[in-house]
Amino acid sequence: MYWYALDPLDVLLFREAKPFSPEDGSWAKGQFPPSPSTVFQALRSTLPTVKQNKQRNLQFLGCFLVDSNDNLYLPTPKDLIAVGIKSNNCDDEDTPEDDYDNKDGTWHHTDRLIQADTENDPSWQYLCFDHTVLPPMVAPKLHQGEFICRPQSWIKWSALQTYLQGNNPTNPDDFTADPWDVQILPHTHMETGSRQVRDADGYFTEVAIRLKPSWRLVAGLSVSIESTVVRLGGESHRVLVTPLTNFPQGNQLINYQGSKHDFAYLLTPGLAEIEPSLYGVYPNSWHNSLKGCVCDRPLLYGGVSQIKRKLTMTGQKGESEFALLPQRAYVPAGTVYLFKEKPPNSEHLLPVSGGDWLTTLQQLNYGKLLWS
Repeated sequence: MYWYALDPLDVLLFREAKPFSPEDGSWAKGQFPPSPSTVFQALRSTLPTVKQNKQRNLQFLGCFLVDSNDNLYLPTPKDLIAVGIKSNNCDDEDTPEDDYDNKDGTWHHTDRLIQADTENDPSWQYLCFDHTVLPPMVAPKLHQGEFICRPQSWIKWSALQTYLQGNNPTNPDDFTADPWDVQILPHTHMETGSRQVRDADGYFTEVAIRLKPSWRLVAGLSVSIESTVVRLGGESHRVLVTPLTNFPQGNQLINYQGSKHDFAYLLTPGLAEIEPSLYGVYPNSWHNSLKGCVCDRPLLYGGVSQIKRKLTMTGQKGESEFALLPQRAYVPAGTVYLFKEKPPNSEHLLPVSGGDWLTTLQQLNYGKLLWS
């Protein structure tokens, strides 16, 4: 695997996967970091075009973030919480019991969510809970004067290795907030011969991303390419691609092997099939093996398409057809699974069948799991 740094030369624009049109929904949110397939296609565009015998065996991993010192940053595990301590000269009214908006890295230590004891804990006796599904994951008991806050969104690879070995990271400097700013890009289409915006498809807004100075994207590809500029994130947006001749963290990430199978960390977006065309946070085949799951997305999420199909003969738009968008159903990176035993089909968080498109997802390392 060869590793490459991608330095944006402008803002980056990656629309979310929902159907977007100026008429129905005029606000297109941004999605960052981009999906693996988006970055892979940008890097593959640098390779010679071959009409016959096309390369179908390329491997890809990414994309992630690196700072000015080439420190690799990955999404913070979803089950990791930060614990702060109230100051002695602070009134209880001034400091809330829990402060989930506190992400400034001033916490005292970190801890992990644990499985709720819904049978023996009296706190649950008046709550209705379906015992056939996974129990909730809750914070452990806190000591006097402690409160829960959140660690920042990105964690160093060295600290994540500590986490995967079963220990909790202790250094706030190993975390960082999102190293980018949001830039709003409004677009208007004026009515011909007037100073008014057109009523139909006259106004829409996009949300672009501007990486902070010294931050770059990083990705691995199984073929060597030279330094070049490629299009990424919008028609006129470019990134400078530079080979990283010395990036041992990338090789550690690829070759990481856990000694047990107590829990798993999702490195790249995965696709958990509950039933055909319906996706969730974990697949049905894992249910009996799981103790718990921590994610920031609803359990069931099949993005419904509202795209109208064009009729072949008349060219007019027909009625909307029911269809699910799998790209909206991806399980986000950083999701954590706790296991009773190693589940079946545990190499990747992907469906067991799917033909060519599933092979593509496997080659692009979608749903890659790092085990404890």
